[in-house]
Amino acid sequence: MNEKTMKIMQQEVDDYIQQFKTGYFSPLGQMARLTEEVGELAREVNHHYGEKAKKDSEQPKTVQEELGDVLFVTIIMANSLDIDLTEAFNRNMEKFNQRDRFRFERKDGMTEGDIQ
Repeated sequence: MNEKTMKIMQQEVDDYIQQFKTGYFSPLGQMARLTEEVGELAREVNHHYGEKAKKDSEQPKTVQEELGDVLFVTIIMANSLDIDLTEAFNRNMEKFNQRDRFRFERKDGMTEGDIQ
């Protein structure tokens, strides 16, 4: 399997965008596109796991495909704003592992009171 790091994915998306004269859209335009893609993801999740059946006239799509679209547009937005997504991810994981480590019931049974 050809696994890619986030850095490689960000470079690959940048290489793709750089071949067009338009380049990156404005942050507001990208936010609109990201919102559109998240809406399409929500629709697919609703079709697959919710009560809303897909219309016969609707194109078959998958949750995986829509998540891929959301990831692609997220990478585009990060690139245009010069954000390293690996760094952003690592910071978020550090935050969640500290702030939220006892937010939900843990499988190991540990609680905040167990910390000395």
